[in-house]
Amino acid sequence: MGFVKEFKEFAMRGSVIDLAVGVVIGGAFGKIVTSLVDDVIMPPIGYITGGVDFSDIKYVLKAADQVANTPEVSINLGNFINVVIQFIIVAFCIFCVIKGLNSMKRKEEPAPEVAPAPTKEEVLLTEIRDLLKNK
Repeated sequence: MGFVKEFKEFAMRGSVIDLAVGVVIGGAFGKIVTSLVDDVIMPPIGYITGGVDFSDIKYVLKAADQVANTPEVSINLGNFINVVIQFIIVAFCIFCVIKGLNSMKRKEEPAPEVAPAPTKEEVLLTEIRDLLKNK
């Protein structure tokens, strides 16, 4: 039972739960970014470049053979370009979110410096000084 209890304590830790929530939200955010890149950003870029659709860019290694029923073998460079653009957008968005969170954090005031306790010699010298003042 010790193993199960230890696993339960591990799974119920706040950081594990936060990580799970982050992964789920990240997956949903990834779909949003994919749609943003494919449906909003890439069409104007394709228009500017003369109607080139990056997702159609590929290097064919072996053409499809309809008779032998073999599929085409190709390197899909366009999909790679789309994924790189998606990564840049996600990285930029995460940077903006982290920067915003960091700016919202309160600046912790440094704790006032506590004077170190006087040494035994200093205490003794202070007592001698006070005694001499009183004479």
